[in-house]
This record gives sequence, structure tokens and C-alpha cells, in this order.
Amino acid sequence: MNVIGAVKAYVDKMTDESEPGMKVLLMDKETTSVISMVYSQSEIQQKEVFLLERIDSPNYANSTGLRYLKCLAFLRPTQRNIELLCSELRNPKYGAYYIYFSNIVAKADIKMLAENDEQEVVKEVLELYMDYLAVNPHLFSMGLPCCMERLAWNQSALQRSVQGLVSVILSLKKSPIIRYQANSKLALDLGSRIEDIMNKESSLFAFGQGGHSLLLILDRRDDPITPLLNQWTYQAMVHELLTINNNRVNLSNIPGVSKELSEVVLSAEQDAFYAKNIFMNYGEIGQNIKQLMDQFQAKAKSHQKIESIADMKSFVESYPQFKKLSGNVTKHVTVVGELSSMVNKYHLLDVSEVEQEISSQNDHSSHLNSVKKVIQDDKIRHTDAAKLVMLYALRYQNHTNNETFGLIELLKKRGVSDKLIKDIVYLLEYAGSHARQSNLFNVEDAVQITKRFFKGLSGVDNVYTQHKPLLHDILEDLVKGRLRENLYPVVGNHSSGLRAQDIIVFIVGGATYEESLTVHSFNKTYPSFNILLGGTTIHNSSSFLEEIENAYRGEAMRMRKHTKHLRNVKFE
Repeated sequence: MNVIGAVKAYVDKMTDESEPGMKVLLMDKETTSVISMVYSQSEIQQKEVFLLERIDSPNYANSTGLRYLKCLAFLRPTQRNIELLCSELRNPKYGAYYIYFSNIVAKADIKMLAENDEQEVVKEVLELYMDYLAVNPHLFSMGLPCCMERLAWNQSALQRSVQGLVSVILSLKKSPIIRYQANSKLALDLGSRIEDIMNKESSLFAFGQGGHSLLLILDRRDDPITPLLNQWTYQAMVHELLTINNNRVNLSNIPGVSKELSEVVLSAEQDAFYAKNIFMNYGEIGQNIKQLMDQFQAKAKSHQKIESIADMKSFVESYPQFKKLSGNVTKHVTVVGELSSMVNKYHLLDVSEVEQEISSQNDHSSHLNSVKKVIQDDKIRHTDAAKLVMLYALRYQNHTNNETFGLIELLKKRGVSDKLIKDIVYLLEYAGSHARQSNLFNVEDAVQITKRFFKGLSGVDNVYTQHKPLLHDILEDLVKGRLRENLYPVVGNHSSGLRAQDIIVFIVGGATYEESLTVHSFNKTYPSFNILLGGTTIHNSSSFLEEIENAYRGEAMRMRKHTKHLRNVKFE
């Protein structure tokens, strides 16, 4: 199972199967993102695509057509797009139209298109199921930064998640059993709607694979720890410190950065260095950057010696690769340089060490002192100090000597914003012990302690990577056939007895790159299983806190039910 491979195959089908000749690719905002995640503009243009247009752009509506061009329309089957397409067909700009919808399209909408195609320019209408963002081969997103309102589904986000997951399943040709987190109404609602569509459109899902595949729907609130932590692998680190948005990273705020580097693309499909280093840790990336620079300098020296026509020919032939290597070196040196600068400037190694200890060990007195020490250190950012209080508050919420309120008072004294103070309380309401199904902070039994002891002896343990997401334990139970049905029941009248080899995990409320690394590691460790991870979005700590704030819009008056020790925190 490979979501990038699935989307690429559909794009190839779309561009290769229409008649030869120059084409226009007509998209909407969402389908533009879908394609740009897997293909660069230059790669698309190599497929005889002469122009890229947006059907929802005001400029497009006023443009004149080129009747000798063929139009490939790749659109989401929304009501707005159907209306725009009908208008287009009444006054066609192009000579022929090949219409591809990213998801299941209603028969009534096809009929409406046919009625408006008076000049009979439509040559083909197909459903190509790529209604999601393929991030890594095993990772996808719906691109929904916030999916909840008043701690329930935002209805448009629910509909979008249903459509996206249906298209993932169809693009991979699966007909999965659906299981969901038992205490999450959001997970049940999503699973039930997908099951309804699979029953209603049963012919589309007749792949003959029955119970050999599984869709497991989880709720972000069961593991609020993972999105709050600093990260130390390349992709996750870039997202936490610089933010990755549809494979793009904005570097325009870096002093002295050149115009061409103000926004860079980080895509494993188009960048061999990034593909190789995506899961490497901070120390390894620095060494690999040095090797990349050495490689570039060696090539640059060899190209300085051009003494004959043959030398010139050789240089010209290798110039595109040379130019690409040059661009890659500059890009990654800039990105890694900024990461390094931020790590040093904000003392993130010190912060991370405390984060990892709180998330992975149980020592109230030591952790309380560590958090107080960080709060009193003015070299640490306000946001990092506040996140440490959040981690402490989650771990020791029910501890008899809980000091969350005292830590909040210390944050206020150092001038931390009201917004961050509120986020601590929101977080406890959103994902406190009352909201979680799993025991994130179970006291380790003797076996686990022994395992950790031996890991420490062998030198494998690292103070910055002690934490394992809850997803790690869930996947371990799943691949060993011991995921409890009372905690993860089946949607509909199916048995969970047959062990699935193909597993799609979807996290309502967003996945993280740390969880992506976990899935990548499981796929390597258990090669007989194929595991995919998806989420409503891909979170870093900032976007996760925004998600929580959004979930509580209009809820302030109902707070404190589960945060009795924070009664004195004021809400506006």
C-alpha cells in the first residue's frame, strides 16, 4: 500500500489516456494540492500539459479559450464545481473535455453535465479516487487544520473526512473491516458513515479481499502528549520549528535568505537527499549535509576544467543535474542551518530532555522541580515553558500533590500570555484523564522496567527519543492479534477475528510525524504487514493547540468540570 504510488498512477492514467496533443489541466484549489504533493509543475508539463488553470479563479472565468487544446478537468465533485463545469460546457473554451472527478459523483450531477454539453465536447467522464493529500508513501492527510466545534464534529469536516477516507480505500482497492476507538463518538460517527457508503456502493468495493484489510479509527484525545513534544528527525523537526504546508516551507523570515529560497519544496519524490534523510535524527542530518556539500564541491571543481568541445558537451549534458544538486545543497544547508540556530537560541535540547522525562517516566517531585527550573530560565521561550506545564498537568492531573495551579502562577509572573494559560486548561478538558480510553501513564510493570534497563545497558536509549506514541502500543497489539474488541469494536455485523495484513490507521484530530516514523518502523520490522497512517491534518505543537482552541469555541462557560484544581484561572 502506497498512497503516493496510487495518486501517481491515477495522474498518469489521466494524462496518458486522453488523445495525444497539447492539453490544459483544469483543477480546483483542493485538486491542485493533491497533484502538487506528488508531481512538480515541470514534471506535469512533460506530460504534454501546456497550461494549468483553476476553475474557481476569477481570472479564469474572464479568460478566452484556446479551442485547439484539449482540457483535462480534474475536480472534486462538489456542488460548486458541478455548477462551474456546467457553465464551462455551455460556452466551452477548449475543443474537447476529459472530466475526472476525485471521488464518487452523483448520477444526477452526471445528468446535469450531459444536459449542458450542447456542443458535445465531453469525450470522457471518470472517477479517479484521489481525494486526499499523499504526504509520504505510508502517510496521508485530509488537510483539515481543525475538525471539531464544541467538542463534536464540525459537519463539513466530517463530510470531508468521510469522502477522503472512501477515496483512500478505493484508490488502494481495499474493502476493509472498520474498527474504532470505543470511547470516541467522533470515531464511531466517521466509521458508521464510511460503512454506510461501502454498503450503498457495494459494487465499487467488490475487490474480493473482505476481512484481510482493516480501517482503524482513533481519536487524537487519547494521546495528547505526542503532538506537544519537540522532534529530532528531519521531517518532524522541520514541521515543528518551521512548519511544512503541503510540502512547502516558508523561509522568508530568515535574515539574509535569498528570494529563490523564501519558499522551498521538501518532497521525497523530487529530492533524493530529503528522501534519504527524512527519518534521520538531528546528529545524522548534520553529517549527511557535510557529505552532500563535499560531493557538490568535488563536482564543481571537476566542471571548472573545460578545455575542449567534448568537455563543453559533457558539462552541458550534466548541467541540469549539476544545477539541481547545487539548488539542493543550498536549500538543505539553509534549512538545517536555521534548525540548528533555533535549537541553540531556544535551548531546545534542554527543554526536550525535560519533555521526554515527563512523558516517559514517573517521578513527580523531580519533574516538578525540573519544570519550575525551566519556567525561571528566561532563555527558554514562553511557549516551551507553557508546553512543559501542559505535559506535567496531563501526567499528574490526579496526583495528590498536583501543582498545576502553582506552575500557572509562575508562568503568569514571567509574563506568559493569557492565550497560553488558557490552552493549559483547554487541554485538560480536551484530553484529560476523563477523555482518554487508554492509560497513557500506566505504572510500568517489572517486564517493562527490565526491558528499559537492558536497553539502557546496550546504549540504544537516547534521552531525546525515550517517548513512544500510544500508536506504537496499539500497532503492537494489532500485529500480534491482541487488540481488545471491547476497546476497539467493529462497525457493522463483521467479525474482527481474521487478522488483517493491510492496515489503515486514521486519527481524528490529526496525526504527527512522530507517529509516521512509528508506522515506518513497524513496516520495516513486520514486512508481512502493510500499515498506512492518515489524519484530518498533520500536527505540530502550534497547530495542535489551535485545534484545541477551536474545539472550545463557545465552550468557556462550561469549563472546569474536570479541572477542579484550576478554579482560579479566569476566562473572559
